Amino acid sequence: MAIANPKEKTNVSYGEFSIGDVKAQFKLQLNEGQDFFAAAALAVVSPLLRETLAENVALALAISTEKARSELIIAPVLVEIRRQAGRKISLFSGVEFTVDPAQGLNGVCDYLLSLSPEQLTVEAPVVTVVEAKNDNLKAGLGQCIAEMVAARLFNQRCGRDIAQVFGAVTTGSLWKFMALAGDIVSLDLREYHISEVERIVGILVHMVQKNPPLPSA
Repeated sequence: MAIANPKEKTNVSYGEFSIGDVKAQFKLQLNEGQDFFAAAALAVVSPLLRETLAENVALALAISTEKARSELIIAPVLVEIRRQAGRKISLFSGVEFTVDPAQGLNGVCDYLLSLSPEQLTVEAPVVTVVEAKNDNLKAGLGQCIAEMVAARLFNQRCGRDIAQVFGAVTTGSLWKFMALAGDIVSLDLREYHISEVERIVGILVHMVQKNPPLPSA
């Protein structure tokens, strides 16, 4: 059931939002389509990532736990994004990201990419990455959208004019991407397999490049 009263979300967290909840509470519209990220160029993936995935993917799938997929597949891909951005962005894993508890915008984010190189605190989140539970990408969409809303609100409160906030939901082997601009969430219906790592990395790099990194202090 969609929840329209923000007060009803008090003391819960991102992971408890369904797509219906987040659409109703934050008055969002969902735009579903194919190839929303077609403009993203294929990335030239580093030999290090190729070697890592060649070793890790089969192992992670054989272990078949969320922890294994996170550590062996998702984290190396996101470290590659930071490397490709010249280490001018930051990567956070398992970070507490409390923005507005009264609206349910609190809890731990699986991964955040921020436009600042600062690694001690989150400065300007631009991409939220949710690790899908029980290999269910659809179940992670509501959580991801809620984290995107929180990231945008965080940036607004800090006086940062970041036009779009992006999100990804992944099982490690499968990736799905979306963008939040205004009251529209654009959800790419296509699922990208880790065998398309050049495309996955290219889309994530494209997301970061849509908003320039903050200048160093």
